[in-house]
Amino acid sequence: MGPWPGGSGRAGGGGGRQAGAVAPTKHEQRGPAGAASSTHYLGTSTAMSVLARGGNAFDAAVAAGFVLQVVEPHLCGPGGEVPAVFVTASDAVPRVLCGQGVAPAAATIERVRDGFGLPIVPGTGLLAATVPGAWDGWLTLLRDHGTWSLADALAPALAYAAGGFPLVPRIAPTIATVADHFRAHWPSSARTWLPDGSVPTSTHRLPALAATWRRLLDAATGPTREARIDAARDAWYRGFVAEEIAAFCTTPVRDETGRDHPGLLVADDLARWSATYEDALTVDVGGGWTVAKPGGWSQGPVLPQMLQLLRDDVRYADGVATADTVHRAAEAAKLAFADREAWYGDSAPVPLAALVSRAYADERRALIGVEASRDLRPGTPDGRAPRLGGYARRPGMRRSDGTGGPGVGEPTVGRTGAVRGDTVHVDVVDAAGNMVSATPSGGWLQSSPTIPALGFCLGTRAQMFWLEEGLPSSLVPGRRPRTTLSPSLGLRDGEPRLAFGTPGGDQQDQWQLCFWLAHTVGGLDLQAAIDTPAWHSTAFPGSFAPRGWEPAGLVVESRLGAATLADLRRRGHEVVDAGEWALGRMCAVGRGEGPLLRAAADTRSGVGAAAAL
Repeated sequence: MGPWPGGSGRAGGGGGRQAGAVAPTKHEQRGPAGAASSTHYLGTSTAMSVLARGGNAFDAAVAAGFVLQVVEPHLCGPGGEVPAVFVTASDAVPRVLCGQGVAPAAATIERVRDGFGLPIVPGTGLLAATVPGAWDGWLTLLRDHGTWSLADALAPALAYAAGGFPLVPRIAPTIATVADHFRAHWPSSARTWLPDGSVPTSTHRLPALAATWRRLLDAATGPTREARIDAARDAWYRGFVAEEIAAFCTTPVRDETGRDHPGLLVADDLARWSATYEDALTVDVGGGWTVAKPGGWSQGPVLPQMLQLLRDDVRYADGVATADTVHRAAEAAKLAFADREAWYGDSAPVPLAALVSRAYADERRALIGVEASRDLRPGTPDGRAPRLGGYARRPGMRRSDGTGGPGVGEPTVGRTGAVRGDTVHVDVVDAAGNMVSATPSGGWLQSSPTIPALGFCLGTRAQMFWLEEGLPSSLVPGRRPRTTLSPSLGLRDGEPRLAFGTPGGDQQDQWQLCFWLAHTVGGLDLQAAIDTPAWHSTAFPGSFAPRGWEPAGLVVESRLGAATLADLRRRGHEVVDAGEWALGRMCAVGRGEGPLLRAAADTRSGVGAAAAL
C-alpha cells in the first residue's frame, strides 16, 4: 500500500531494532542522511522517505506527524496538540515549540464546577476541549525550519486518509469497546468508525478528513512557501475549520458523567491563539550530560528533577537495574511528581530554577528512605510553602495501572469513552545537525465525537485542569493545561546527541528515566536501553480523569527478576507485575562520534520502527 511517490512499507530497522549508519559522502547520497524513530512503522518510513528525497529533519518530522494522525487515530488526531524540543544545524541551543492549545475564554471554574455541578473536568466529550494546537504547531515548525511545501509534507497522510491505511492490532478493540456508545450517543463517530455498522478489522479510510485537508491546501495560496503555509494556518484558525468547530460545540453531547454537555470553544478562541516558541529548560544532570525539556506548563521538568535526586545512586547488573536502583528511582519519582502537583502549571508562576537545582535535590534526597513512602510530599523551593488541591489529596481512588484496556500504555477505554489517554512520538535527526523530538497527542477517536463536516474530533486535554482556585494548574481561560506530553533532547558536553521520548501519560518521564539511566549509567546502546526492564510509580495524583492515586503503587516488568520484585515488596511497595514486555513505547535517535547516526524503537507495541541512512 504505497500511497505516495517515494513511500515504502515497514522501515529498515523496524520492529524495534537499533539502526545505525555512517552517512555517505555528499556526492554519493540522494538527500541528507538521517535517522528516524516513531511509534508506527509508517511514520518512520514516511520520515525516512522525506530525508531520502532531500528534506531535512523538520520536513520529515512534520510529514511523519501528519501520518501518525491517520494511522494511530486512537492515540493522536488532527484536533490534538504537539510540543517539540529541537536544535537546528546553525544553533545548538535547544528550543521548544509549544503547540498546546489553551482553555476557551468561557471555561471558568464557576462555569464548569458550579454551572454544571462537576468536581473535575470530564475526560470525554466537549467540555474538556482546548484550542486544537497540532495544525498550527506543525505548520509553524515547517514554515520556520523546514524546506518543503505544505502540500508535499501533507501528501503521505492525505494519501493514507483518502486511499486507506492498515489498522494496527489495538485500533479495532478500541473501536469495539465504544461501538455501542457511538451508536447510542455519538452517531457521527459511528458513521466514521463503524462502516456498514461493524468494526473495521483490516484497513480503513477517512474521506471526510481527506476532504478537509484538501480544502486547507486549496486555501494555501500566496507568493512564497511561507505565505502559503500561513494562509493554511488562517484557514484553520480564522476560517472554515474554526467555524465548524464552534458550531459543533453548541450541541450538548454525552460524556463520561452520563450527562450531555456542550463545548465551550468558540471561533474567537481559535482566532486569538497561535503556536509559540520558547527556550527549553536545560539542566546539567551530571556525567557531562544536559537534558532539555519543555517548561513547567508541562510535566517535563520531572525528568531532570528525578535525575538530580539520583546522582551517584544508580547501579546496573548485566544490563538490568538492581532492586535498590528501582526503589530509589520510584521514591525519587514520588518526590518529583508531588512537586508537579504542587508547583507545575500555566496558571501561576513556577519556581522552576529552584525545583531543578542540585541544591534543592540534595535537600530532598534525605527523604528517600529504605522503605516505600505512602505520602504525597511536595517540597518548599525558595522557602515557599506548597499547596495541594483538596481533590488531589484524596488517595484510594484507584486509577489504571497501565496494564489494562486495549494495551499497555494505550488509552484505557470504558464503554462510555472514558480514557486515561495516550499519544504517539517521533524523533528525527539529519546529517546537517537538525534534531527534533515531538510528542503529538489528543483528538483520540474514542474521547470525543467526530465533527462530521471535518472528519476529526476535538481533544480533551482540559481534563488536566483542577476546578479549585489558586493552584498552578487551576482552570483559567486562556491558559494551557498542565500537559503530560514531554519530548526530550540530551546534550553531551554541550553537543546535541539524543532525541527521545515515549507515549504513556504520567509514565512518560518515568519510562524515559528508565531509558536514560540504562543508556548513560548502565552503558547500554540505544536499543538495549529501550529494551531493558522498565517500571513506574502510581503514587501521585493522575493527570487523567478520574485522577486517582495509589500510595506505594509500583508497576514493574517481571524481567527485573523475581528476587528484585520480592525485595521491592519487602520495602513496602505495592508491586503490580505487568508482564515481561509491557511498559513503554520509547523512541530514540542519536548522533555518535563523527558522522554516525543511530535510531532505536520499542519492541513492546509491535508497530514502532527505527531506521537510519
